[in-house]
Amino acid sequence: MDVLMLVWTDVSTDARVQREATTLAEAGHRVHVIGRAVAAGYRPPPGVTVESAGVAPTGSARRRRLPAPLRLARWLLLPQHVNRALRRWVAQAEPKARARSFDVVHAHDFTSLPLGARLATERGVPLVYDAHEFWPGRDVHGRPTPYQRWRETRTEGRLGATAAEVVTVGPELAQLLQKNYGWTNVTVVRNTFPTSLGNGCKPPDEPVAAVYAGRIGPGRDLETVLAAAGELKPVKTVLVGPADGGYVATLDTGDAEVLDALPLEDAVTLLAGSGIALVTLSGKWLNNRIGMPNKLFMAVRAGVPVVASDLPALRRIVTEHGIGRLYQPGDAASLVRAVREVEASYGELTAAVARARTELSWDRDALALQGVYDRLAHPQGL
Repeated sequence: MDVLMLVWTDVSTDARVQREATTLAEAGHRVHVIGRAVAAGYRPPPGVTVESAGVAPTGSARRRRLPAPLRLARWLLLPQHVNRALRRWVAQAEPKARARSFDVVHAHDFTSLPLGARLATERGVPLVYDAHEFWPGRDVHGRPTPYQRWRETRTEGRLGATAAEVVTVGPELAQLLQKNYGWTNVTVVRNTFPTSLGNGCKPPDEPVAAVYAGRIGPGRDLETVLAAAGELKPVKTVLVGPADGGYVATLDTGDAEVLDALPLEDAVTLLAGSGIALVTLSGKWLNNRIGMPNKLFMAVRAGVPVVASDLPALRRIVTEHGIGRLYQPGDAASLVRAVREVEASYGELTAAVARARTELSWDRDALALQGVYDRLAHPQGL
């Protein structure tokens, strides 16, 4: 089938979109992705083509703290700015999509759902809705917009109900979608990584660094990581990933090393050579409490144990497989204790991670995604 994927992110840094597109292409489908301000020079995997629309987020390159009046203005105007940027992306993406032929529309997250549903209805093709998060439970970085949130929740429920298939990232989120919207066609495809990624990586005999590998921005409990960094020595503290420059400007990075984003293979290699992965999230927002972020499964792929926030979905995976220790978000002393416990049980924990690789891998989740598209290609009764 010809698959049209829509996503309001830079595809070159969106590991989930890349994995799904690659898996579908390897299964014989032709995948075209329309993303947001895709990095120049990005080369998609074989069988996948990528187009760009919209503009990149502003402020990512800014590394200075804004004066208080400007911070207040930004807080007040941020929802309007985000809405304007999304409308611009839709206005550019829509004619590009209409210029193509496609047999299915795969809309990633609510930001692309209205456009995806409109295109699927016009062409009479199935819609796949890929919910990366529970939209009503996402974190808010600007002023509250309760009416917009209420309207978007109603829209997601209505348009998501028209999807032939709904895909999401974990069982906790699947249950929320089923409970709140009554959807019964939800398939879990986790943010795992292929077992082939980073072949040859071997953890050190003892940890030398605790690495946070992911977006450096609000809601990740990085303030707690930085507060603990001095007490973690001689284990180094490293943050690596794409950064919100304005947010970084507010941090006292003191005893931690902050690195720019790395290609995925290099990030896995860094984790493997460091020994401990930090999987940190604030517990303030519902999505964080039910989320299983990329960085959890990247750690498993790298073969290293995790120190993770004690939040329901993360707790379930970490304790079920025995792959690390938990700490209380916001509590630096708790994080330090968890790192020391990992150091003390390092051999046992790395062995547990090795045992968990098969279950917590994209090889398993790719089959679930392929099942979704098998059902679309061969509807029951046809």
